[in-house]
Amino acid sequence: MRKPQRPSISKNTSKSRAGSGSIRIISGLWRGRKLPVHDAEGLRPTTDRVKETLFNWVAMDIPHSRCLDLFAGSGGLGFEAASRQASMVTMLELNKQAHTQLKKNISTLNASNIEAFNKDSLQFLQSQGEPYDVVFIDPPFRKGLLEETITLLENNNWLAKNAIVYIEAEKELELPEIPAHWLLHREKIAGQVRYQLFTRQTP
Repeated sequence: MRKPQRPSISKNTSKSRAGSGSIRIISGLWRGRKLPVHDAEGLRPTTDRVKETLFNWVAMDIPHSRCLDLFAGSGGLGFEAASRQASMVTMLELNKQAHTQLKKNISTLNASNIEAFNKDSLQFLQSQGEPYDVVFIDPPFRKGLLEETITLLENNNWLAKNAIVYIEAEKELELPEIPAHWLLHREKIAGQVRYQLFTRQTP
């Protein structure tokens, strides 16, 4: 949102969230639509408050962009981007039941601009990729996945020249070293979550 050596991609927190049985698309083509969420232990959908702030930040960048939703979980970020006219959204989710729900929701929306894979995000990123314009990184809390995720994105051609990278993590986490050409554009804290938006600057 389980191989023995890998944590579930499901997002983890000790804090329960009201309404976690569904996610709501805030704006765009499917504005107001609610989609069911697989009730997996530790599933942590991004809250509407955080999601609305994030998509206010990136409103001009989403249309016609290629988006990568790592550790997709409920798919809240990916569905929101697709609703706002991203050209393609790729979701990666390891939990089989959560992935099945993502596929059902894609079918319900009759969405042609979303693909969902039942894959481990880190294993997926180890291959050479095609650049994405927007990347959402919202891994399970307290699993130490951020550093390797960032390294693989940079080293294996997953990021467009001026890509936008969103990171959502536990507030107390000391972030790994961020590449020097990733410039912190926005940052906020909501409850136990710190969320940051970086812009990638390359010559």
